[in-house]
This record gives sequence, structure tokens and C-alpha cells, in this order.
Amino acid sequence: MTSSPGSPGSPDAVPGPPRPRALTFHGPLGEARAAELTARLAAHRPATVLDIGCGWGELMLRVLAAVPGATGTGLDVDEEDLARGRALAAGRGLAGRVEFLAESATGTRRGPADLVLCLGASQALTGAAPPRLVPEALGELRRLVRPGGRVLLGEGFWERPPSPGELAGMWPDAAAGDHPSLAELVDEAVAAGFRPARIETATPAEWEEFESGYREDVEVWLAAHPGHPEAATVRERTDRQRAAWLNGYRNVLGIAYLTLVPQE
Repeated sequence: MTSSPGSPGSPDAVPGPPRPRALTFHGPLGEARAAELTARLAAHRPATVLDIGCGWGELMLRVLAAVPGATGTGLDVDEEDLARGRALAAGRGLAGRVEFLAESATGTRRGPADLVLCLGASQALTGAAPPRLVPEALGELRRLVRPGGRVLLGEGFWERPPSPGELAGMWPDAAAGDHPSLAELVDEAVAAGFRPARIETATPAEWEEFESGYREDVEVWLAAHPGHPEAATVRERTDRQRAAWLNGYRNVLGIAYLTLVPQE
């Protein structure tokens, strides 16, 4: 007997591909580093935390849990990530101290805050394209942090200049000017009015955990549902993402975690 469309036995009745739920953080940030960052940021007792491009706001929630009475605001335009953040907050007893708002961070008036988090989300602060994107985002972060506060910036940089072949294997229209070097990134932060209290970079192990975790649930779903109506599209996208990492930016693109202090 053949199944009719939409019946329990038909391929299109199977739930669609999952979101990347294997991830704790939406970036190459490991548990050990996250614990250290949380402890250091919480030690300054921020009363207000602003998370730019927050996703589900995992690090913000950890800081709030470590600082009784602190309040947080997360800004993002992805409704599913925001819903996950609200659920996480409720499960940790933090729902009354945090807002997850579906709105753009460009030109936001939600600051200033004692602690501003911007992890891989500089593009949320400005419509500028590289090479102006990061300097303009840093200018916005300087505006959004209170005197004596902290900014935690997670930003990409080239570990070394990418070759033409590596650029061709990355995202569409990837160019050498898409990212600065680490030294250039830190200089841009200083020019924006910050002092770099700490300069840290993601390890290869953190990258591998992120890249594998990003695709793990989807790969398992594809293996179990090869005939699903969405499978071909999802498979093509997932294969393209994996190839971009392995053939393009692996060991070339780095992520810096800069703890920045605004100059008076």
C-alpha cells in the first residue's frame, strides 16, 4: 500500500531538518574558556548586560546566573533562537531578569550597559561592508558600554593571509579584505577608544567542536531521511558548508575573544 501525501507513513510527514541543537554556543567557544570568561566578567559585578546578535544568549545567561540581581537584554532577529533563549532562561530561573527582543541592533538605543557582548555579530551593528565593518561596529560598541564597563568582542581574523585557492573554497565572494590580522584587529579596537585587557583566540579543538556540532544533528537527520522532500536541498547546503571549512577557512580563519575596557 502506498501512503498518501501527509499521512504518517509518507516522507513529507516526517519532521523537517533540525536546528543545530548540538551546539551550546553558536561559535568556536569551548566550555573551559566559557567558564573562565563568565568568572572574569562576573567579577566586575555588571548590573546590566547587553548581548548583540544574542542568538539564544548562553554566555549572557551564565553571567546573569553568576551575578545576582543583574539584568540582561538580548537582541536578535532570529525568532527560533530567541525562543530557545527564553526557554533556557525560564529553566534556570532567570526569566524575570532577561529580555530576548526580536529587533535589529543597528542604531540601537538599548545601551549603555555595564557589559556588552558581541560574539560573531559585528554585522548586526552596522550596514558597513569590510573593511569598514569592524571599525564601525567597534565605534558602536564604544557608544553602548558605560564608563568602567567591559565589552567582550568575538571577531574573525586571518591567522595568515589566505591563498587564492583557499578563498575560492570559502563563502561566495570571499576576499582577503574580509578580515584583518589579529594585530590589525587589536589596533582597530584601540583606535575606537578601548584598551585590550585580554586577547584570546579560539583553539583548533574549539573550532572542531563547533564545526562538527553545527552539522551533527543535520547529518544524522539526513542519514535517516534520505527521501525527505527537503533532503536534497539540505544535503547540498550541508555539503557546501563542510567543504568551505575543510577546503577553505580551516586553520586560516581565526576567532579572537577580546575583553575591551573603554578609555575615559
